[in-house]
This record gives sequence, structure tokens and C-alpha cells, in this order.
Amino acid sequence: MNVKTMDARGLKCPQPQLKMLVEAQSMAKGDQLEVVADCPTFENDVRQWCQRTGKALLWMRAEGNAKRCRVQI
Repeated sequence: MNVKTMDARGLKCPQPQLKMLVEAQSMAKGDQLEVVADCPTFENDVRQWCQRTGKALLWMRAEGNAKRCRVQI
């Protein structure tokens, strides 16, 4: 299992989600993608993206003005 980290701070919806999609396509099943973003809709966007794509949201936490999450591909 590999863990990739992506910084999407400064990007606004839907850019963080689109970048996650592109990154996920190059990852193997079971790998994990950790993303930090400060878009106000990021948490809801990630939850919906995981539901649509069948990915598992492992956790989501606040970090100051940003949110950090980890998704299993």
C-alpha cells in the first residue's frame, strides 16, 4: 500500500475533486490518497465523490482553515 499526498489549498470547487480523480486513476487498488484543501465545500465534495466512485473515506479532520482527508482507492 502506497500513500500519496496532495496539496489542493487555494483551489476552489471543483478543482480539488478533479485533481483527486486524475491522481486516483494512476493509483493501485488499496493505495491511499491524502489531500489537504481549503475550499469551503471540500468535505461535502469528497464525501459525495467517494460515494459515486466507490472509494472509502478513511478520515476527515480540520486543520486551521483547511480540511485534510485520506481516501482508500
